Amino acid sequence: MLRSGLFAAALLSGSAASAQDEIVVTGRGLGATEADRAYDVTEIGRERLTGSASDRLEDVLRDIPGFQLFRRSDSSSANPTSQGVTLRALGGNASSRALLVLDGVPQTDPFGGWISWPAYDPQRLGHIVVTRGGGSGIWGPGALAGTIEMESAGPADSSGESASLLYGSRDGIDAHAGIGTRLGGGFATLSGAYARGDGFVPIVAGQRGPVDRPTPYEQASVALRAVAPLPGGVELQTSGLAFTDSRERGTAFSGIRTRGLDGSLRLVGSDWSALGYVQTRQFYNSFASIGAGRATVTRASEQYNVPATGLGGRIEYRPRLGDALSLRLGADWRRTQGVTKEFFSFVGGVGTRQRLAGGRTDSEGAFAEAAWTGGPFTLTAAGRLDRWSIDGGFLRERLFASGATLTDIAFPDRSGWEPTGRVGLVWRAAPSVSLRAAAYRGWRLPTLNELYRPFRAGTDATGPNAALKPESLSGAEAGLDWRPVSSLRIGATLFANRLDEAIANVTLGQGPGTFPIVGFVAAGGQYRQRQNLDSVSARGIELDASLRLGAWDVSAGWSRVGSKVEASGAALALDGLRPAQTPRDSVSSTIAWSGAGGYRASLTGRYVGAQYEDDLNRQLIADAITFDASASIPLGSRLAIEARAQNLGNARVVAGISGDGIVERATPRTLWVGLSWGRLRPTKQGV
Repeated sequence: MLRSGLFAAALLSGSAASAQDEIVVTGRGLGATEADRAYDVTEIGRERLTGSASDRLEDVLRDIPGFQLFRRSDSSSANPTSQGVTLRALGGNASSRALLVLDGVPQTDPFGGWISWPAYDPQRLGHIVVTRGGGSGIWGPGALAGTIEMESAGPADSSGESASLLYGSRDGIDAHAGIGTRLGGGFATLSGAYARGDGFVPIVAGQRGPVDRPTPYEQASVALRAVAPLPGGVELQTSGLAFTDSRERGTAFSGIRTRGLDGSLRLVGSDWSALGYVQTRQFYNSFASIGAGRATVTRASEQYNVPATGLGGRIEYRPRLGDALSLRLGADWRRTQGVTKEFFSFVGGVGTRQRLAGGRTDSEGAFAEAAWTGGPFTLTAAGRLDRWSIDGGFLRERLFASGATLTDIAFPDRSGWEPTGRVGLVWRAAPSVSLRAAAYRGWRLPTLNELYRPFRAGTDATGPNAALKPESLSGAEAGLDWRPVSSLRIGATLFANRLDEAIANVTLGQGPGTFPIVGFVAAGGQYRQRQNLDSVSARGIELDASLRLGAWDVSAGWSRVGSKVEASGAALALDGLRPAQTPRDSVSSTIAWSGAGGYRASLTGRYVGAQYEDDLNRQLIADAITFDASASIPLGSRLAIEARAQNLGNARVVAGISGDGIVERATPRTLWVGLSWGRLRPTKQGV
């Protein structure tokens, strides 16, 4: 019956393949180009994706030095709004400054720019390509710090049935199931993932009060994908994703829920592709106010619904002009629209006021990139022009009791143009050595969240800013790739980036007091507002290496970045300081062993340097070292025992510090054990 259901979902596959059974599709996009060699690119293979200790995508990506979420917590305990992704120490903002893409579709939340990480089961992915730097390149707005391009698993990795069930610390459950089948010349896959746990108490032991309790979570996703051959060597790729994510933040009145539905349709030819997609989100977030001594808790505000929609499309054509010259031409469009609906000014547990705020953003762009190869040299140049608009912005507030309107603002519509581009040069100085250099410019449009949605974190409150300008980045880098033998790769990159009009949360006041839009801030709390800083500069070095010796794989990487804020006006106090949430150093290393018959084991160590919690550099978050481990012991041709350990040494990893000094930690030691059944995982590990 399940196979019949997959057949129905891929009806086009059956009909199209009947006349051309000899065609077998791959389900992938157009792939890499010669131009990509000029940039700092790292690939994560399926072996690593299916063998991590946490089985969470954001932890796998921490293998890339310089990869960073706004908070150090993972997606089982962090507030989703703090999980935007960036690279190269351009942090200080919870919205993403690197662009996450799945099968060509941008994955940042349409309203907030953060990432709903539980929606992306690593078991569904074939590989990931991470490009650090490169500006917006051919991807357009949002890719300032780089791109993270995910490709779904192809038929070789997803055919047949598979399942796993693990039980972990704090009554945790981690389960996966999937089936894939060939349909004529195409294929279809259906997969599901489920995770739950009682969670841990996030506030450190010495500061807990009667109101503090664990952070339970429950998360699930279902994905359906079908790929069919069409006449002329064209592939039709259809994808659907549904997910739900419920978390609590460690007290009463701190529940968070996200619901999402995504769908996309892509046509891929030998040298062209066309894509269309839609994304819908429903978001709920309740904020708690903690009394003195953490003895009482009340609801401070309730964003009872934040509906948002993302729409977009992209076309691309890659003609070749002889053997030496290739082109990449295309255009894309993305729209985001949404509204935050909130109850606030709670009295006796009841909200006395309602707030509605939201709007719409659009960006349309066209790009062209050329790559020329002559002898040992490859030269590439790209140009892009985008038009952006922010429309329909509004803020309305009213009293429930009387219905009286307190605020009714229609923000002015705005629009503009953003020219960007990049150039790069690669010199193959020897068969084993390539030298590269690149310069680029990119940009990012403010999210609806930054423009219109206020939020609270403990006693602190942050207000939106409907007048925010787009961010723009200028950068340059030089690097080396060395392969002295086929089993060893060493890479190094020096870079300098400058982010102008950087959007940051700027401290403007201290509680107790009443502040615009956010309302009352209690004693010990801080009032911040999103503002454009003059700039953030980041200069550093990235080193990475990988080695394979028989059954052993070793990979390691180090990122060291010096970041500095340039600020004036209301943000003058930040001038010369380090951006919030940006460590100077990050290191990751994995050693993995794959034995005959499917035996596997790996150990990953990570170091993240000290960083400041706040923009004023008054609250220092200590550095941390963690170790993760995983092992698989086969019991037969398709059955295996799986064991995993996160934060094996139970290190105290600080995730945040509130304005009144309350410390929150990230995931403590977590152990998992269970069974997996299905296709044996690949034996090669590492990055």
